[in-house]
Amino acid sequence: MFCYQCEETVKGTGCTVKGVCGKEDEIAAYQDVLIYVCKGISVRNLAAMEKGKGDPTVGLFIADALFSTLTNVNFDKARFFDMINHAVALRDALPAVGSAEPDACTWKPRSDSDILEKAKTVGILATTNEDVRSLRSTLIFGLKGIAAYYTHAAVLGKTDDSITAFLQKGLASTLNDLAVPDMIALVMECGENGVQVLALLDSANTSTYGNPQITSVKTTVGSRPGILITGHDLKDLEMLLEQSKDAGVDVYTHGEMLPAHAYPAFKKYTHLYGNYGSSWWHQKEEFEQFNGPVLFTTNCLVPPKDTYKDRVFTTGLVGFSDTKHITASKDGKKDFSPVIAYAKTCQPPKALPGSGNDLITGCAHGAVLAIADKVVAAVKSGDIKQFIVMAGCDGRQKEREYYTNFAQALPKDTVILTAGCAKYRYNSLDLGTIGGIPRVLDAGQCNDCYSLVVIAQALAKAFGVGINELPVSYNIAWYEQKAVLVLLSLLSLGVKDITLGPKLPAFVSPVVLDVLVKNFDLKPNTTVEADLARMVPVK
Repeated sequence: MFCYQCEETVKGTGCTVKGVCGKEDEIAAYQDVLIYVCKGISVRNLAAMEKGKGDPTVGLFIADALFSTLTNVNFDKARFFDMINHAVALRDALPAVGSAEPDACTWKPRSDSDILEKAKTVGILATTNEDVRSLRSTLIFGLKGIAAYYTHAAVLGKTDDSITAFLQKGLASTLNDLAVPDMIALVMECGENGVQVLALLDSANTSTYGNPQITSVKTTVGSRPGILITGHDLKDLEMLLEQSKDAGVDVYTHGEMLPAHAYPAFKKYTHLYGNYGSSWWHQKEEFEQFNGPVLFTTNCLVPPKDTYKDRVFTTGLVGFSDTKHITASKDGKKDFSPVIAYAKTCQPPKALPGSGNDLITGCAHGAVLAIADKVVAAVKSGDIKQFIVMAGCDGRQKEREYYTNFAQALPKDTVILTAGCAKYRYNSLDLGTIGGIPRVLDAGQCNDCYSLVVIAQALAKAFGVGINELPVSYNIAWYEQKAVLVLLSLLSLGVKDITLGPKLPAFVSPVVLDVLVKNFDLKPNTTVEADLARMVPVK
């Protein structure tokens, strides 16, 4: 195997024996082959679409397939085997595009060994030129981010054929020998589609569940048995809450599900008790203490310990062998009664060390723009001198303590704009308020980075300046492919001078990095002191 799609890849170069995430080499091989067949589907379906004969189901399938290969989503070999065979069937039902079709359009597996053998020739290292490999990888990882967000939007009934068409265009392009400028253009187009899909998902969430409200969420535990729900899928949470409302159990959010407490539609459920634990990488310790069942709706699944594996339920694209999986019916409904029944047999959750401080969330664009006059006035008066966008991902490496230290070192006249699980590095700190405005404005999940863009654009309009002229600095933490897509989206909007950490992606070659530095002034983080002096200039 060779995989370097996440920030924690081995030695900062690539996982070659087993993924740091826990992914075995066979799973990596299946993922590589699934993406390869999806490239073949894309070639054929794009040609068919030009003749008005494309398969309308292909776009969502490709989105699901790409999403399933994200870090910490699916570790189940059987599920990937089925998905590969379904991909081949979809592809073969489409008309051939001629006698010179690429191998991705014609190859068929006869057995498990065929898939493993094919993976040796179609993975990342099949592209030998380092810069071409870097650009193709950047594009594919960005496509995975689009796919994840598109899948969430589609579950709520929001679709856009132009986005799925770009997924196919991007995949098909990696089978061609394109000039470097053309590949860079595709990467930037990926960012443009990233903005589009983030807006689509924002619309899906707010039109279904209402505009988030600034909300204080408790981190204490109750006396009743609990169900812990983690991931990003709000539809799954809605179904779980509705089915468990009279069951005598409480529902707790975990990780990136924390922002769900801010949606008006969920506030009516009194058994949505609070938030338990922190970001994804703490789950092995935290899930043992929870006592009740844990429902995974999307990433980020860490291979569970035997001590609580029997309490893990997965749904949607999440998978792990020997755990209980809940599927959807044809109309999208899911029966969570096994989760609820299991919860009733469990002891209440144990309080975690350090819990008890309420967490503020729901500071999305609707809520913040509702107090825009107050924010603008605070900036004009000098009470707020700088905004720091500290969005993105958390991770397990010690160097990520940098983000906690950076937040603590910020002057008291600065405000942090955050989204994603990176916030767990500082959202429990007592950083106070500025004129009633929380110094940590949590917009929500990683997809709610879109809210931060909307807020920045509104501030730029209010002050009559460009987005890069605002008193806003960007100190972004990344881990996986959705964060890659968010970064590309920011670049496509012309945002410059972004600091990225805790280290730069292994898949960005020196030549590609030079392009990013010259065009966007992208830079790595260094030390708290040096970065603070650069991002919070003395005025």
